[in-house]
Amino acid sequence: MSSFRPKFITFDCYGTLIYFEMAPAARRAYADRLSPEQLDAFCDAFSNYRLDEVLGAWKPYQDVVRNAVARTCKLLGIPYDPADAQRIIDEIPSWGPHPDVPAGLAKVAKEIPLVILSNSMTDLIPHSVAKLGAPFHAAYTAQEAQAYKPRMPAFEYMFDMLGCGPEDVMHCSSSFRYDQMTAYDMKIARRVFVNRGHEPSNPYYSTHEIKDIGGLPALVGL
Repeated sequence: MSSFRPKFITFDCYGTLIYFEMAPAARRAYADRLSPEQLDAFCDAFSNYRLDEVLGAWKPYQDVVRNAVARTCKLLGIPYDPADAQRIIDEIPSWGPHPDVPAGLAKVAKEIPLVILSNSMTDLIPHSVAKLGAPFHAAYTAQEAQAYKPRMPAFEYMFDMLGCGPEDVMHCSSSFRYDQMTAYDMKIARRVFVNRGHEPSNPYYSTHEIKDIGGLPALVGL
């Protein structure tokens, strides 16, 4: 992919920039009750249910997590305690960035405005943005958009707020299911897959793959 200077570089936050500890948090919450094999099954189902929970009408992210935990417990025959879900939720503000993020972002931020589009809440996202080590032009949340990714209204809200179109944007994400597939369908000009290892690459969606944010400056000629 040739060098491209977008008006904005947009990012998924959790998983792409912030180390997403949802599965480790679940393991910590249930380590005293489940075997290693059961923990693996729990984390797999918990991930799938979280995706299913965001595909409908918007609800607070805390409810997404609570519902996903409850449905996972039901599937696996485990007693559901709301305190376990709350323990997972309470960890989120403490999560920090991947080690490669601050330096990679700081170099790009000098030249191109950075934007976050996150499946987050307005009172939660500032805790994460403050840890990223670079200035952000804006950080938009599903709460503001009243829609979660991968639904298109989340992206449409971002474009409306930025006053731009998909042709003006380079979107970076480590997830095909939440970001890259929709970005492809919406004809976002450049799509960058940050391969964090939690989803396989998929050449169908014509992304440029980098192993971490350190590879981003070269894509915009820096």
